[in-house]
Amino acid sequence: MDLAHERYEALERHILAVNPGADVKRVRAAFEYANNHHGPQLRKSGEPYIIHPIAVAEIINELDLDQDSIVSALLHDCIEDTDSTHDEIARLFGPQVAELVEGVTKLTRMQYTSREDEQMENLRKMFMAMAKDVRVILIKLCDRLHNMRTLQYQSDAKQKEKALETMEVYAPIAHRLGMQKLKWELEDLSLEYLDPVGFHDVETELRNITTLHAGFLDNMQAHIRERLAEEGVQCRVYGRLKHIYSIYRKMYAQSKTLNEIFDLYAFRVIVEDIPACYNVLGCIHDMFKPVLGRFKDYIGTPKPNGYQSLHTTVIGREGIPFEVQIRTWQMHQTAEYGVAAHWKYKQGMANEKLGTERDFEWVRKLLESQQDTDPDEFVRTLRVDMFADEVFVFTPNGDVKSLPAGATPIDFAYSIHSAIGNSMTGARVNGRIVTFETPLKNGDIVEIITSKSARGPSRDWMKICKSNEARNKIRQWFKKERREENIATGRSMFESELKHAGLSLSAITANQELLDILLRRVRCGQLDELYAAIGYGGLSAQKAAARIKEEMTRLGRLERQRAEAEAIQASVSAGETVYPSTPKDSILAPKRSSGGIVVEGLDNCMVKFSKCCTPVPGDPVVGFITKGYGVSIHRQDCPNADPARRKPEEAGRWVKVSWAQAPDAAYRTSIEISAKDRDGLALDVAMALSAVKVKVNNLSARSQPDGYATINLELAVKDQRELNGVINKLSQISGVFLVKRAGG
Repeated sequence: MDLAHERYEALERHILAVNPGADVKRVRAAFEYANNHHGPQLRKSGEPYIIHPIAVAEIINELDLDQDSIVSALLHDCIEDTDSTHDEIARLFGPQVAELVEGVTKLTRMQYTSREDEQMENLRKMFMAMAKDVRVILIKLCDRLHNMRTLQYQSDAKQKEKALETMEVYAPIAHRLGMQKLKWELEDLSLEYLDPVGFHDVETELRNITTLHAGFLDNMQAHIRERLAEEGVQCRVYGRLKHIYSIYRKMYAQSKTLNEIFDLYAFRVIVEDIPACYNVLGCIHDMFKPVLGRFKDYIGTPKPNGYQSLHTTVIGREGIPFEVQIRTWQMHQTAEYGVAAHWKYKQGMANEKLGTERDFEWVRKLLESQQDTDPDEFVRTLRVDMFADEVFVFTPNGDVKSLPAGATPIDFAYSIHSAIGNSMTGARVNGRIVTFETPLKNGDIVEIITSKSARGPSRDWMKICKSNEARNKIRQWFKKERREENIATGRSMFESELKHAGLSLSAITANQELLDILLRRVRCGQLDELYAAIGYGGLSAQKAAARIKEEMTRLGRLERQRAEAEAIQASVSAGETVYPSTPKDSILAPKRSSGGIVVEGLDNCMVKFSKCCTPVPGDPVVGFITKGYGVSIHRQDCPNADPARRKPEEAGRWVKVSWAQAPDAAYRTSIEISAKDRDGLALDVAMALSAVKVKVNNLSARSQPDGYATINLELAVKDQRELNGVINKLSQISGVFLVKRAGG
């Protein structure tokens, strides 16, 4: 008998041990089908590939799930890695199995523009399937667990990538589903690859301290059991050590030593019913000295994932602190196996699916929240929503709300209803008025003050709130209510990021074919849609600009633009090396150093004010010694003066300069105005300039294909103060959403 059939026979024996009435013929048919389709495929370990599906099915069987789950586990890689199809699996093993296999299957046959896009799509598809049938995620978690158990056969880079994804995505999913046992193993396996030194340090310390306290677990376990037997309590008592990653987090995140971790040892007392739980709690507090502030009642206030237990930390006569967890048998099953145990209880209920229950409303909320979110934000949201520490607060009616640790009244308001959050004008905590930034604590009673005349949320609220539910609802409000404002804000942010990336908005919008390609790259149909998404926070301007730059690079446009620019530069410079501010790009202003600019270490030198940033008195400035054109003066925030862009061989040509006390003089500078295109816009700008009595040397306006206009001004001003007054005046013109200086 070969290895594959040997492992399968062991699986079949385990299935019959758990469920003697199981239809093993159907399971064997699934094994033979998967074995034939995977054929000669091998894993990195050199084993036949079919060993992996068998191992996943074994873990599924340990969770005591139904036969469809075991069959699906055996088939879970067939659609992805073989020529098997959904229709064929549905015909042979039933539509439910086909849907489970399809839900687990990755989207490897699609092409993605980035790893983040691929990860988001895989997770999104998995959660959509999970909303219909929670067994999808259970099979996926078991699949990931076996992959982590055999990760030593992968490359170092692959080990770290898979370990990080497991720690950031799959362990939080297991936590959110209440599957603590599986979560602990995933975390420990991931830590071993992400920080092997830290992992082995904790492992060694743990081994040393358990050797020092040899017999403590057994002795304390017997002591508790004897006392409870005297009280007539029927129970099971057992002790355990805290798992490695949990200790690692406390030691490194909270800078604690192993001796400072109070729940290093934990004992579980499992009883028949809830009254017995509280009876045992009284006995434990009578036997040992309780540690103040370390008691938690998760029976009266269960965790969102269904976890229930009484937790108390006590100190025995040995002076060693330890935790005692008290729960019923049903609570214990839920604590160990989470939703898997819950699924088992639901078997046999006609026309009732676990995915339709209120317990899994968070899955649908997660899917709703990702609709207007970019991939990075979605994955980050997933981690925060499912792995954040929690705080439990009360409504004035006594209802319990679970929020992320550090949550504020804003989070509380939106957890009740979007309308409550959008109309919120204030909040009371325990009867006292508090600010919106006030962090809520366990047990707080929170009341939200609303008003029909409220103007809606502030953008600053997104920085204050801690829950992604609140952030997404605020984002949705801005998306719906402030579209014009979002478009204007987004366009300004996008154009600014494009300039940092060395691109111009006009170059992109002038070519419709190029524009269509680039909009598809950022998943938008129109420019206004892109601007609005950036404006309300659904898309990062920096990421949008980066993606467009990547696409232009791929199309070869940037290379051609650079080649043309270099040819022009070579022609202008006539072979002479000059800093980018050439006579064509500068306003030459020969002056004595006492006539407005003082150059450190040089007297009576010629200076020029660079046109790329047009500095005026009051601006922090820096000088660059050109070849044959004196000292070029730049604003310190000018991109051409950015220290990160300076060539090492030109370091000695940058000099300190400062403004001298000079008679009233006019300095030429440039301003750029971005506005919604309309009739009379240029006239309004001219009238505003006339009102502030500033000299205009040049004014040029041009309409953009996207319905916006850009106006460039060249002015003569005395100093920065006068210039700021001009900018403020221009900003008040209707339709103008950005007035800025050229350069910087």
